[in-house]
Amino acid sequence: MKKSFRPWWLAAAALLAITVSAWWAYSEIGRNPGELMDYADRRLLGHPRLQWLTQPFETFLRARLDAPPLAERAQRPFLVPTPPPRRGPTEIRTPDAVGAGVKVWRVSPQGNLPRISNAAALAKDGDVIEIEAGDYHGDVALWMQKRLTIRGVNGAARIFADGRNAEDKAIWVIREGDFDISNIDFIGARAGDGNGAGIRFEGGSLRLRDCLFWDNQMGLLSSNMVQGAKVTVLVEGSEFAYSHVNGRWGHNLYVGWLDQLTVSHSYFHHAGVGHLLKSRARVNNILYNRLTDESGGRASYELEFPNGGIARVIGNVIQQQRDTEHSVIVAFGAEGYKWPLNQLLMGNNTLVNDHPHGGTFFRVAPGADKVVLANNLFVGPGRTQPQGATLVHNNPRLDWDSFVMPARHDYRLRNPPADLSWSRLADEELNAVLQPHAQYVHPRKLVPLAGPPLWVGAEQRTSP
Repeated sequence: MKKSFRPWWLAAAALLAITVSAWWAYSEIGRNPGELMDYADRRLLGHPRLQWLTQPFETFLRARLDAPPLAERAQRPFLVPTPPPRRGPTEIRTPDAVGAGVKVWRVSPQGNLPRISNAAALAKDGDVIEIEAGDYHGDVALWMQKRLTIRGVNGAARIFADGRNAEDKAIWVIREGDFDISNIDFIGARAGDGNGAGIRFEGGSLRLRDCLFWDNQMGLLSSNMVQGAKVTVLVEGSEFAYSHVNGRWGHNLYVGWLDQLTVSHSYFHHAGVGHLLKSRARVNNILYNRLTDESGGRASYELEFPNGGIARVIGNVIQQQRDTEHSVIVAFGAEGYKWPLNQLLMGNNTLVNDHPHGGTFFRVAPGADKVVLANNLFVGPGRTQPQGATLVHNNPRLDWDSFVMPARHDYRLRNPPADLSWSRLADEELNAVLQPHAQYVHPRKLVPLAGPPLWVGAEQRTSP
């Protein structure tokens, strides 16, 4: 009599196949176990018998590894705390002097111009708008000027969207102008398409200094520009946090196809499913920042350049927490290279993977013209996945106990040994590009270095 094929053989074969595949993927692809099981769930759709046979093993693994399935994670609320206290006169950037003959408009709840939107309608090119410190509710605006300075005075000016937006886009929409904005907080933007931003930037040049973006669907969002247009964004000393959209991604900062993005001594944290910083710009200078998703964050990539370009990533602390929605910390070229020259140049960054079961510090898609990794510090488990012409120089790996207080993102080295010393590249041209000249000091400070850096990584201070 012919023996029947017993279900336990099928279960054993499925279990063995899944185990071998998962181990290979874990060791070679750089995914964490939760992502691998999510992938397995998708592959098993339409195969109810295999799902039934493998479910107990997967349930056991998810419980042991604290890796809940995607559907369960999607039901978790993304908790947004109240914004930090409004900054006072000593906590903001000192306003620049106003040139002779420049018209200054003063917005104040107690003055003749009580609303920001009134100033947006009245101001002419070249004017200065000063917004008295305070809370402004539902005071959204469209800015059509070609050149304008807008700044909070006597403390930060906080704008709460309170359900309103300009053009169903943002708290402020800036269109084709040269704008300098400082000491303004943008809070709670929502829009019907899920892209409600603190600022929607639609061409020209934008300089942001000492601004806060909190609890928006998108923090700063730019439109795609015509290739060749000299559209630039400069961000200094600003904070981007808690961007989120129900059911999809919310990026803290997202710029489209523009000429140049520069971000310096700024603080990015706690994004909901989206990225801390995402840029499609041709040239990207990401210098001396803190990008740390931290406890309660749900970000995917911490830093992404989906279309390549030239990316100089120097002196940043970049941390991914264990509840991430994607195991890659820095991604380059994932959506295809758009620009004629595509280079990822990373020097003196501290990259931290707080997931205990795998991950990828950076991933470069095939086709990059140049990848240079010099004097970076990798913390925790994970792989690096460069592609193309790659130069790797002095990138040690450490565990968390080598730092003063990593649980609070204090990555000062404890009594660093000589083998963690900074090392000059033989190529002096590359060395000039990658050598840091300052460092980030929390919160949002830029501290110049007296000379060449002493140590690998972003933090040049040490503790005995």
